[in-house]
Amino acid sequence: MIRRIPVVQQEGAVVDSKTAEAYLERIGVEPPVTADAAGLRVLQRAHLLTVPFENLSIHLSEPISLTEEDLAAKVVERRRGGFCYEVNGLFALLLETLGARVTRVAARVYGGDRLSPPFDHLALVVAAPDGSGPWLADVGFGVHSTYPLLLDSRAEQQDPGGVFRIADAPDGDLDVIRDDIPQYRIERRARALDEFGPTCWYQQTSPESHFTQSTICSRLTEDGRVSISGRTLIRTTGGTRTEEQLTGDDALLAAYRDEFGVELTRVPLIPGG
Repeated sequence: MIRRIPVVQQEGAVVDSKTAEAYLERIGVEPPVTADAAGLRVLQRAHLLTVPFENLSIHLSEPISLTEEDLAAKVVERRRGGFCYEVNGLFALLLETLGARVTRVAARVYGGDRLSPPFDHLALVVAAPDGSGPWLADVGFGVHSTYPLLLDSRAEQQDPGGVFRIADAPDGDLDVIRDDIPQYRIERRARALDEFGPTCWYQQTSPESHFTQSTICSRLTEDGRVSISGRTLIRTTGGTRTEEQLTGDDALLAAYRDEFGVELTRVPLIPGG
């Protein structure tokens, strides 16, 4: 049963109050909360600590839907995670419910010196109700900033996840740089979530997609990060990385449950596993 907690819902909000309340409870944020500068920091960090970045649906033969109802059912009710289109897609709806104006933007991810195709990543540009920002909010890029980044600043931005910088790129685009390494390039044009549908389909079906080639489930921790890649449990604590092989199905299912709160009845089909 959902515990009712008060949410200040804005006029025109796109998530009903019951879903917003359950979402806040899911990520452990106590009300009242709005998506002002301080609240946005709390919400992004709480989301990263709680909701895993994961592609398990692909390897469980679960179709991925980007409708509001299906995103809420997966992340809030079933207490799962997802990849960028899912978790940033739902996070945008929560922020809008809490008073922010959110622009969904397409991004191309850097692989060395090359950029991936358009719509490879979904990020969020947030205008907070207190007039601050615009902020770059992203809970769907795996290892990234813990807190939102000021989009219009060209100065270095210190974050627990590294030193970030926003740089101007050709055609009015912007590069997001972490520790001097370009991460992705965003365009400024507003997009609707359903525009990411074809690429979302590609990511979950194409043999060339890196999401179909391996399984990942990962989240931020208070002192580092915990991930399961294939059958390897990886912990990074204070800069120290340790690995543990999960040799049996029971051990793998238990690790998903204990580390991420993800309850599965069967193991994902792990390529080469």
